[in-house]
Amino acid sequence: MRRAPAAGPAHPSPAGPGTPAALDLAVDRGSPVPLYYQLARQLETAIEQGALGPGSRLGNEVDLAGRLGLSRPTVRQAIQSLVDKGLLVRRRGVGTQVVHSQVKRPLELSSLYDDLEAAGQRPSTLVVRNAVERASAEVAATLGIAEGTEVHHLERLRLAHDEPMAFLSNHVPLDLLDIRTERLESTGLYRMMRAVGVTLHSARQSIGARRATAEEAERLAEPEGAALLTMHRTAYDDTGRAVEYGTHVYRASRYTFDFRLLVRP
Repeated sequence: MRRAPAAGPAHPSPAGPGTPAALDLAVDRGSPVPLYYQLARQLETAIEQGALGPGSRLGNEVDLAGRLGLSRPTVRQAIQSLVDKGLLVRRRGVGTQVVHSQVKRPLELSSLYDDLEAAGQRPSTLVVRNAVERASAEVAATLGIAEGTEVHHLERLRLAHDEPMAFLSNHVPLDLLDIRTERLESTGLYRMMRAVGVTLHSARQSIGARRATAEEAERLAEPEGAALLTMHRTAYDDTGRAVEYGTHVYRASRYTFDFRLLVRP
C-alpha cells in the first residue's frame, strides 16, 4: 500500500481566514474508495470541525496536486464536489476558499446552541422577541395548560460563525424559569433550564420542509422561496410536564439532521 507524501494522520491544521491552509492529508491508494472522494471527505471533515474556518484558502489545484502526489483532475473533482455542496468557492486571483460548513445535527433531545458549540461552530443569538403572552389554543393544548394562560414567547435568530442558521420560536410555561434577554443571548434555553433544576427527559418532534417566506428569507440570508427545514418539538421533564413548545426553521443549505436507524429484533 502506498500513500501520498504527507506525514501523520488525516487531521488538518487550523488555518485562519485569508491564509493558505496548511493541511495534513493522506490518501490510501490501495482502498477501493476513489481518491477524489477520500480527499473530499477529509476536506469536508476539516470544514465541519472548524479547522478550516470561513475564508480559509486551500490554494490552487496545481499546488494541492503537487503537495498530495495526486493528479490535477483528481484534485479538481474533489474540490468541485465541495463547491457543489456550497462548502467551497473558487475566486479569481485568490484560489479556493471555504465558504461555510454544513451543520449535521444528531436527532436527539439537545439544544441547537449546545450542538453548535460542541461542533466548534461558534454559536451566537439575536433575541428578536422575549415577551409574556396569553397562550393560544394550539400552544395551550401542546403545553397542557388552559387557553389564555400566560407563557413566555421567545423568538431568536441563531447564528454560527456570525452567519444565520435558524429562526427559533418557543413557548415556555411562565412559572418554569425567569428568562432574561441578556442571558438568552449568551447561552441556550435548555442550558438555562438545567441551571434551575429542570431535568429534560423526552420530547415529541416532527420534521418537515417548505419554502421560505420573504420575511424568513431576509432573516436567514436566503433567497425568497429557498428550501427550509422545519421542526416542531414539545419537550417534557422527568415528571412528564411539558416545559417547551418549539417551532423552528433551518436553512437547508447549511443544516441537516443526522440519525441512525436500527432494525428491531
